This record gives sequence, structure tokens and C-alpha cells, in this order.
Amino acid sequence: MRMATIEQELKTVSIFNELEDEEIFRIDEIAQTRFYKEKMYVFMQGDPLDRLFFIQSGKVKIYKGDGSGREQIVSILDAGAMFPHAGFFQKGQVCPATAEVLEDAELIVIPISDFEKVLLSNPALCIKLFKVLGELIVDLQNRLEEQILHDTYERVVMLLLRLCKTNGVKHHDIYKITTHLTNRELASMIGTSRETFSRTVNDLKKKGCVAFDEKGYLMIDREVLKEMIL
Repeated sequence: MRMATIEQELKTVSIFNELEDEEIFRIDEIAQTRFYKEKMYVFMQGDPLDRLFFIQSGKVKIYKGDGSGREQIVSILDAGAMFPHAGFFQKGQVCPATAEVLEDAELIVIPISDFEKVLLSNPALCIKLFKVLGELIVDLQNRLEEQILHDTYERVVMLLLRLCKTNGVKHHDIYKITTHLTNRELASMIGTSRETFSRTVNDLKKKGCVAFDEKGYLMIDREVLKEMIL
């Protein structure tokens, strides 16, 4: 791929979009683009952690697994997102989770050792990175609070509200979740069973809070849901 094209793609990633041309050029020198087909793995939990990934297009699922084959979905990432989010400035670390491509994805790949050198000479980029990581910490704290202080019904509602923000597109007063996720996958995001999640969603459908369009995409009335947990 021509460097000019990589420069344009880098500027679409949120952490890089305010950098000057000279700063973008320094990232260009260490970046590569790679294409991943749906259902391919970018890395597996426990693999050596030596690269950062930035999503140019497509969707990536991040999840942790246990020895019994169960998985806990951490997040569904869209274009502009960076991953992994933890441990990448500690030597000898391994990937804390598995990254699986949900929709064909083009990723910008940067070796961590080279990225560290760029950060040392670019305070503005460091600050942007700290802001991104700070937002992720706040999100994790909010999720922990949900687990401790709220029942399963409320946690389902909060998950749907979070998906509106992270994976939703607004159509008038309704948010369309642009990623197809099964009830089992959604349930794993809050540590409950598929059956419990399905019962809760069916109840919310009866109340007119959620629905599915003709293609199976989840449609959410965000304002009505918000009122349920006030």
C-alpha cells in the first residue's frame, strides 16, 4: 500500500487525527496495514504482546476465555478504536484476551517498541493516549459498579444503553445496534445466562423499549431505557 494512503488512514483513527503531517509521517514509518477476514483471529489470549492495532474498518470482538470453553466478551470495537488496552508498556507481557474479527477488517499494526519511541518524543500524543486509557478505566469502574450494585434486569438495561453509545447509530429517537450479536454473546458481556438475558429482552420488547428490524438488528429506545434505571 502506498504511504500516502496509509497517511490518510492514520488520520481517521481518533488518537492520530489531530497530529501534524510531520508527526503522522513518523507513525507512517513504523505502521503497516493488514486485512483480516471475518472469523479470523488477530491474536489469542496468552500470545506475546508486541504490537498495537488500530481499526481502519470492520469490527473486532475482544473476549477472555476460561479452561471450560466459556467466554466473557470485553468489548466490540469499531473503526477508529485501538487494542489491546492493557499491559502494552510492560516488558514480557502477553495478550490479556483474544481478538476475533466479526466483520472483514483492515487494521493498522504498529510494533509496541517503535510506538514507545514515538511517544517519548511526542507529549501531545502521550496525552491523547492517556485520555483514551483514562476513559477505558472509567468504563471498567462503571461495569464493576453495575455488577455490585444492580440486579440482572438493571444490568441488561445498562448493557443496552452502553451498546447505544459504543455500537449504535441514531435514527430519529431510536438507536440501531450495528453489530449482530446473539443473546448468548450479549449475556456473556454481563456474566449472566442466555436464558435470563432472553427473558429480560422479551420483557423489554413487550414494554416497547427494544425491537428487531427486518434484518435482525437490535433497535433501542434509549430515552425510555434510561428512565428505567433512574
